[in-house]
Amino acid sequence: MPHKKVNWIELFYDLIFVAAIATATHTLLHIEEGVIPAEYLIKFVLIFIPIWWAWTGQTLFINRYGEDTRVDRIWMSIQMVFVILMTASLSVDFDGNYLPFLIGYLGIRFVVAFQYLLVIRMEAGDRRMVARFLGYGFLIGALISLGSCFFDSWIRYIVLYLGIAVDITIPLLGRKYIKRVPINTPHLLERFGLLTIILFGEFIVSIVTVLSEGRPLNQSFLILLLSFTVVMAMWWQYFDNLENKIDKENTTSGQVIVYGHLFIYMSMSIMASVIQLGFLYNIDHTLFVSLAFGSTLIYVAGTSLVFHKYRHHHDRLGIRHFIYFFGSIAALWSGNIVLPVNEIIIFIELAVFFIIYAFITVK
Repeated sequence: MPHKKVNWIELFYDLIFVAAIATATHTLLHIEEGVIPAEYLIKFVLIFIPIWWAWTGQTLFINRYGEDTRVDRIWMSIQMVFVILMTASLSVDFDGNYLPFLIGYLGIRFVVAFQYLLVIRMEAGDRRMVARFLGYGFLIGALISLGSCFFDSWIRYIVLYLGIAVDITIPLLGRKYIKRVPINTPHLLERFGLLTIILFGEFIVSIVTVLSEGRPLNQSFLILLLSFTVVMAMWWQYFDNLENKIDKENTTSGQVIVYGHLFIYMSMSIMASVIQLGFLYNIDHTLFVSLAFGSTLIYVAGTSLVFHKYRHHHDRLGIRHFIYFFGSIAALWSGNIVLPVNEIIIFIELAVFFIIYAFITVK
């Protein structure tokens, strides 16, 4: 499979999502009486999914049909205007910012739908069929979400996310057709890898925020050492697998990469917030442990799903590895809830776990 190069406008497109991802992560920092209210946990998910899907939609179009032409650049530039509007409207106060958020998100999705519909006349065979299926499918999902502006209160959110759910489900429903036009695997993995770098940036922001609180030097250095060790072990595990263990000639629909990364990205966002929650907030011990090891569990599950599917057969992990990974997380999770350990001990455990996880998965 020829390697499609990532172009500069795609990198610019990614950078605009930095603020959107930061807003989603910040949602988890609302602490009331030691806990994160359930409404903020729900809002985190409701904010994160449209961000992920907005980015994914354009990325997949470029992967299959984009040629970095002048027309493609114009459409991406129009999309970026809507991305900025959506990002500026992201807030835990959905009601006050609903209309600009809706315009921003639907602007992104309508542009993607129109891009697919416009390439129909330039394609033939399976490529034309897939473009038609996705174009009209995404258009239906966007129109359903558009219907939310005719309702008030909680009903409009149901209609909005019903449309988003339809939008996300369309590629799954048409998988047997879509796999006839396989993704460019190297390009798609590179694109998701670049967005992953942005998520790692959220970890650095959290570390700097904690260190800026003026703690004693020895304590600040220990926090820096432990939290950065976790970040580097995760980076090592993710990118070493991405570069050295994956069969980039594998031709598939790419859906494992796409949907698996939703869980990877959400878990990374939670883990970035855990750094601040552990050292800056008076958070309930059980909740903190659950966020730390629950996000670890989701991250390991997401990376295992993505990388196991695309690994060279001789590099695939065995069932004993997964038993060890998930068993260790469960033991640490339950043990830390029972024992009165502090945040430093928990981060030591996380650092050790991710070093072992990286070592086993990349050797």
